[in-house]
Amino acid sequence: MNGKNRKDIKEGQLVAIVLKKDQRSGQLTRGHVKKILTNSPSHPHGIKVMLVEDNQVGRVQEILNN
Repeated sequence: MNGKNRKDIKEGQLVAIVLKKDQRSGQLTRGHVKKILTNSPSHPHGIKVMLVEDNQVGRVQEILNN
């Protein structure tokens, strides 16, 4: 599942995000959602979230579990 719809993402969920610094390379970072930062119901580049592990912020590219 992709991360373009806010309704599909829940706090605590395992996701793969792309960090701002990795947008060119497309390198993904895995982690659990601490906080959902995007307020709109959807976003074409992915919903922006903060990770629990290290507070990194990026856009969800994949939802790895439900």
